[in-house]
Amino acid sequence: MIIYINGDKREIAEHSVVADVVAKLGFTGKKIAVELNEEILPFQNFATHVLNAGDKLEIVQAIGGGQDDSFFIAGKSYQSRLLVGTGKYKDLEETRLAIEASGAEIVTVAIRRTNMGQNSNEANLLDVISPNKYTILPNTAGCYSAEEAVRTCRLARELLGGHNLVKLEVLADQKTLFPNVAETYIAVEILVREGFDVMVYTNDDPIAAKRLEEMGCVAVMPLAAPIGSGLGIRNPYNILTIVENANIPILVDAGVGTASDAAMAMELGCAGVLMNTAIAEAKNPILMASAMQKGIQAGREAFLAGRMARKRFASASSPIDGLFF
Repeated sequence: MIIYINGDKREIAEHSVVADVVAKLGFTGKKIAVELNEEILPFQNFATHVLNAGDKLEIVQAIGGGQDDSFFIAGKSYQSRLLVGTGKYKDLEETRLAIEASGAEIVTVAIRRTNMGQNSNEANLLDVISPNKYTILPNTAGCYSAEEAVRTCRLARELLGGHNLVKLEVLADQKTLFPNVAETYIAVEILVREGFDVMVYTNDDPIAAKRLEEMGCVAVMPLAAPIGSGLGIRNPYNILTIVENANIPILVDAGVGTASDAAMAMELGCAGVLMNTAIAEAKNPILMASAMQKGIQAGREAFLAGRMARKRFASASSPIDGLFF
């Protein structure tokens, strides 16, 4: 059934109590206050109060200055809106340092890559990017059919011990690496039915993005430009339309080249940005990771601040009253 938490629509199981929601959000044991349908709900009632469809929860906590600007994916709260990949680095040490510099909390991995540890002499990526520190996001990179992608997700869940969060991409061809949207729909239907939390790569098509949301994806990830191109956001108006029509997080995925591209995505209202090549193929990947983190933060703050209206002609910033002429 659907309820609303801090203004966002969430799907929860029938007969859930408030304590179930608090636990799923990671707030168990933390000092919080809960308002249910505009009435304060005492802490001692969390474990007994059964939620109904349409209920509205407001959950607040005290923080040290400023505003808590976390966002949720599959019911989990994240502070960093930068998601990063693990491919194309020169070695695992550079991978580790770049990810640390990025401040990312969600890290994508392609489970069929050799650096996941396919033999006893090869370093294991999960020893460097610990699941205890990061949310590991298995990625179906390199899959060209729904069948391949679904099999990869099942393997990922087995590898990570029942982990349901996956990044789905089903590619159309090797030259463009554009998504095969028809095959993506098929894969989403199967994965959602099997209980996966699907973050899905797709075109910057508002109609496709909305359909993927309605099919049950937990986040939709339209491309900015072709994967690995570094061209930046080619169609900001489509991205803006997708964001405006969505009730789930929209994250730009693919095509970001530098920090200003990341800032633009955030200024459009995206919940976050996922990137790999822009950091890994920079001349100084660790410094670029730090720059991307700052670009994300600046773009988000600009979005929250609300930019001035564009004007055709100049508007003096200083008053003209009292001039000496």
